[in-house]
Amino acid sequence: MALSASTTLPYDVAAVIDVFTDKGFLQHMSQQVGGSLESSALDGDTSGAFTLVAVRTMPTARLPEMARKFVGETLTVTQTEHWAAPDADGSREAQVEMTVAGVPLNVAAVQRLIAEGGSTRVDLQGSVTSSIPFLGGKIAGAAEPMIGKALNVQAAEAQRWLESR
Repeated sequence: MALSASTTLPYDVAAVIDVFTDKGFLQHMSQQVGGSLESSALDGDTSGAFTLVAVRTMPTARLPEMARKFVGETLTVTQTEHWAAPDADGSREAQVEMTVAGVPLNVAAVQRLIAEGGSTRVDLQGSVTSSIPFLGGKIAGAAEPMIGKALNVQAAEAQRWLESR
């Protein structure tokens, strides 16, 4: 399933990166969806290339019932973001991978933070795949809109987070 989402935040790229990598914000986002942040690790300085790995436990209540039968009531999701150093205008790009423990569901995407004056356009393009026989397409199809919605929730929460600082 193709994945495509875009939104804009009224802050510069550096501020958005600071929020997206803040452990408190990662915990907050996990709680927003009824889950919890199990761990997060930042390898490198966010002023250059770096990698962020976040492991979350997420509820499966929004998945179709047939999928919940296979995965149970919670999922452990590992999100790995490999961020490149900023471009001359401050724009950033990350290779994003999401895996689900015990479930053959994968997300591979490119997230771009595009500098637009004092604002940042957040674009996500990628794919969701599942190799579960017969059900993989349905599971990937159900996951795709949830991931797109998650980007919009993340952006809205990031804006509130920045406004409260």
